[in-house]
Amino acid sequence: MSGQRGRPGRRVPTELAALAMGVSEATIRKWASRRKITRYGGPQQALYDLDELFRLTRR
Repeated sequence: MSGQRGRPGRRVPTELAALAMGVSEATIRKWASRRKITRYGGPQQALYDLDELFRLTRR
């Protein structure tokens, strides 16, 4: 079993998630609404797991 499973991810706000992926903030929000990625945080602050985002690029 991989040592990465169960490990808390590095969560970043929408702006940094978009920058890391080279896409717009709207794209990050769209992926979350389509359940391609998980949205963390509360109603006023969306956070996204960088490891989850990077896994998308390996598909």
